[in-house]
Amino acid sequence: MEQEAKCSTPKSGYWSKVLLYLRKHSAPSLQERRKYNHGFATSTSFHGVHNLVENGGSGDNSKFRMAIWTSVVSVFIIMAVWQVCTRVVNYFSWPTTTSVNVQYVENIDFPAITFCNLNRFQTKAVNNLSIAFFLWNIVSAVLHYTSIISDSSEMQEVADFLTLNKNFSIKEFTRNYGFYLNNSTLLKCSFFGYPCYPEDFEHIFTEYGNCYTFNYNTVLMNKRITTSGRGLSVLFDIKQPYPGHMGDKPVTHQLGVLYDKSLVRGCLPYAQDRAKRRVKDMKTEFTDEPSLGFVDAGISFVLHSPMVPPRFDGLGLHSPAGMHAHVSMRQFKTIIQEHPWGECNPSLKLKYHEMYSTYGCLQECKSYYIQNECGCIPFLLPGNGKECDLQQLYTCVSNALYNIEKSELCSMGTYNSTCPVPCEETDFPATISYSTFPSNKAAQFFSPKLSKSALYMRNNLVYIDIKYHELNYKIMKQQKALTSSELLSDIGGQLGLFCGASMITMIEIIEYLFTNFYWMCVLLLLKTPRIPEWTNNQPRYQEEKQEC
Repeated sequence: MEQEAKCSTPKSGYWSKVLLYLRKHSAPSLQERRKYNHGFATSTSFHGVHNLVENGGSGDNSKFRMAIWTSVVSVFIIMAVWQVCTRVVNYFSWPTTTSVNVQYVENIDFPAITFCNLNRFQTKAVNNLSIAFFLWNIVSAVLHYTSIISDSSEMQEVADFLTLNKNFSIKEFTRNYGFYLNNSTLLKCSFFGYPCYPEDFEHIFTEYGNCYTFNYNTVLMNKRITTSGRGLSVLFDIKQPYPGHMGDKPVTHQLGVLYDKSLVRGCLPYAQDRAKRRVKDMKTEFTDEPSLGFVDAGISFVLHSPMVPPRFDGLGLHSPAGMHAHVSMRQFKTIIQEHPWGECNPSLKLKYHEMYSTYGCLQECKSYYIQNECGCIPFLLPGNGKECDLQQLYTCVSNALYNIEKSELCSMGTYNSTCPVPCEETDFPATISYSTFPSNKAAQFFSPKLSKSALYMRNNLVYIDIKYHELNYKIMKQQKALTSSELLSDIGGQLGLFCGASMITMIEIIEYLFTNFYWMCVLLLLKTPRIPEWTNNQPRYQEEKQEC
């Protein structure tokens, strides 16, 4: 009880101090408050309010005029509030507009172009090691996850191979026995009329195995063109087996010349070495496994920025053998607003890529989760760490990829996803048309130059021309439909239209409302009876006299 009394004493003391302060600064009298309200109405910059208190007539005319002006002011205040609320709601819906502009330039950057042979491996190598197709599918699943093997016998075959060949490297096997680029597979290359060579292409691993990129991300090879209708022209020899080909037997289809060991033995030393290389190149073939879905022959290529990795999944263009592909491209830049207007996040940076892209982000995301779960990084993914061997790829990485896909750990698209869309992106949409290559007349012309028969050329040669349609690029820019300054201007316009109000007027109204609220609180507090004080366990009330 004593403790309770001690606790109540400070509280009552505080209350007494508050009441004492309020008595010293008591609210004005009713007459003074009415005078203050009248003065505010006649002096405020809020239009129309003064007509509510100023008499424009006498008797009924004055009351009628006041009623009219009360209605007018009330209606326009309601309309102003409605318009302001509509503008605010519209602003917080984050509206955007999209503009498309065409910019004409004197020169334009040429994209990077990555080429891959649809027949990924050398025939002789995979004839002795057919399981290489399945092994590469296990490896390339990190780029595009698919169900790798469903047959139990195939799974057992892979498991047995991995047990017996622990040091086997599918990376080195593919690099050595996959598609290669040299003078025998790249028969012609010119860029803007100047010759280019296999050395001008950068090797890269993709789901197609060995691929080669022209105009890779290096300073020396950053190409620009100054004339539309000209660009890169390449002629590939895909070296696929075809009907009529005689394998390792003496071959007569090339210019009718018999290339066999007797020919090589009968040559002079220099000619003999040259003939050996020709026989070797002639016998080298590339093939693939139709049961895994690789049923086409030709070249797959993708146009992309030199600053981002190539993405073939759904974006690659294809040119079949025996065709001349005419590719006409444009440059298309997309600029997306940051969240909440758009879906991009400008603060996102990639660790192993200079420029942010959704595909590059997905690669780094998969690399991160796989490294955490398996303690290694697949060589097709970026990162610094131990490289996964085949056993880890088969036993751990495959399960990690399944969990990543199932749990959507590496998602893309929206702002809340792991890899949202980039704020700026450059694409190269292209139209492609084909003509038969070579024609009958052209076959007679190219046969002595390329040492290829017409039948061979129509089954193996792929001719590709890639050029800009025009020296311009399109910019699709997402913009804010309503900025904060435009919102303030809009609100000011609505208030000025309906009420003649400005920010100064708003401050006047806030001051007026605050003053009246303060007076009301003072009156209510002074009318409240004091808290009872307990002395000797008996209640004692002290009444305070108030004067309003």
